[in-house]
Amino acid sequence: MAGLPRRIIKETQRLMAEPVPGITATPDEGNARYFHVIIAGPQDSPLKEAHLNLNYFFQKNILKDKWSPALQIRTVLLSIQALLSAPNPDDPLANDVAEQWKKNESNAIETARSWTRLYAGNTEV
Repeated sequence: MAGLPRRIIKETQRLMAEPVPGITATPDEGNARYFHVIIAGPQDSPLKEAHLNLNYFFQKNILKDKWSPALQIRTVLLSIQALLSAPNPDDPLANDVAEQWKKNESNAIETARSWTRLYAGNTEV
């Protein structure tokens, strides 16, 4: 982890010593600014069987001038986990999915379950 800001080293050490329930985050062996992340889907949701594979990379501007105390590795991961637990179709990432959710929520939930089984069900957390 040579060359990384001390706060990133400390955050990484804390994350390894005190993992977030339902989340594994492992720094890449070749680049400690790059994390391999798996988030278990929330139990009371269509994603409950999911294991979502993410990659998180600390950009240099976040490591320096764009940093704030809220931008910790743990906080970012918990925020993603919270968004999965409480989707908000009024503030979507994908407008077409939000429209489907608003028009026919039960159909949207079944689609989410189906896609979860198909694309996000293979990796253990």
